Amino acid sequence: MIAQVVIPRVGVNVTEFRLVEWKAKEGDRVEKGSTVLQIETEKTQWEVEAEITGFLHILLEAGNKAAVGEAVGAIAETKEELQQAQAGSGVPSAQTAPVGSEAEDSSGSGTEGGTAAGRRGVLITPVARKMAEEHMLDISKIKGTGPGGRIGRKDVEAAIEAKASKKEEPAPTAYHGRRIRSTEPLKGIRQAIAEHMYRSLSSSAQMTVMGEWDVSKIVLLREDLLKEEGDARITYVDIMVFILSRALKLHPSMNCSLLENEIKLWEDINVGVAFALGEEGLIVPVVKNANQKSLSEISKLVKELGKKAQDRKLLPDEVTGGTFTLSTVGRQSESRFQTPILNQPEAAILAIGAIEDRPVVRDGQIVIRPIMAYSLTYDHRVINGFAGEQFLRTIRRFLENPSLLLL
Repeated sequence: MIAQVVIPRVGVNVTEFRLVEWKAKEGDRVEKGSTVLQIETEKTQWEVEAEITGFLHILLEAGNKAAVGEAVGAIAETKEELQQAQAGSGVPSAQTAPVGSEAEDSSGSGTEGGTAAGRRGVLITPVARKMAEEHMLDISKIKGTGPGGRIGRKDVEAAIEAKASKKEEPAPTAYHGRRIRSTEPLKGIRQAIAEHMYRSLSSSAQMTVMGEWDVSKIVLLREDLLKEEGDARITYVDIMVFILSRALKLHPSMNCSLLENEIKLWEDINVGVAFALGEEGLIVPVVKNANQKSLSEISKLVKELGKKAQDRKLLPDEVTGGTFTLSTVGRQSESRFQTPILNQPEAAILAIGAIEDRPVVRDGQIVIRPIMAYSLTYDHRVINGFAGEQFLRTIRRFLENPSLLLL
């Protein structure tokens, strides 16, 4: 039996994934239920599991893109079936080429795209591809002499000879007078974040304003909520999502996007919450229609999304559709302020710092109060300073008078 490794449908609006990393090598034995492939969209990653126990055959290399439903690999239960798959036959519903034909091996005749890689990128026969893998050759650098530039056995043999005759050069240990400790590719979710942040800064006029809020009343509110028997453990992030959703309803100009030279004011209020993924960066799952949810409903959903984020189990639909983003600076951070970058196509993002006891002046007296630092970034093309200040004032009113949230 040979089972396909297929790009799954995990969201209604997602039609294509990028292959990030195969978790096993060509021919390796994999267990049923184990992760064999990691794939990603611009905003989330997903793991594809093996449907059966067997030997892995890779049809499409990491770094390429594949459509939902496309077979990018196969798992063969036996070594004999693996050899059939590697030869280009025996893979269900996959285009295959004749096996054992010298014409197919050398000139590339036969079914074009004997592998998914051939259909979507480099044209190469199955036998030639196997030879290239065994000799660790980059097939994108091999010139094919077959029809349409397809790579055949003779092309790979020529590349193997050229590699053997060429003296290997040691990897550079210095760059412009600086010693190199190590080199690693920018890939996966880190690459997606880098590209997204660069596009965001280069395509909008971003302005950041900073300040501090006295959150004494919110601290007391949370303490009271935690005393309630059976109440879920409410966090300050939960409370801020609740407050932001109400403030955005009062200030619809902050809940907008600039798309195709049109300012779109969103009816839905969908608040994204940024979660850190260690050194990989951030992921922003979205609380949909937050203004229609209670504080306890928001708290439950934020916790569910946070666990999915850490487990890399977020669905594409759970990280799309945001209209405003909330980011946090944790207690481990040495800084209180930051300049958050817009999560395009949203026009505003709010970053909040950890709550710290700080001296402030109240009624002519120096007193200690719990203070939260904030940074609001907005697209100055569509949101002016007055609108931003009015929005921040409303948030402060809610923080200083939580009872207003009941109105």
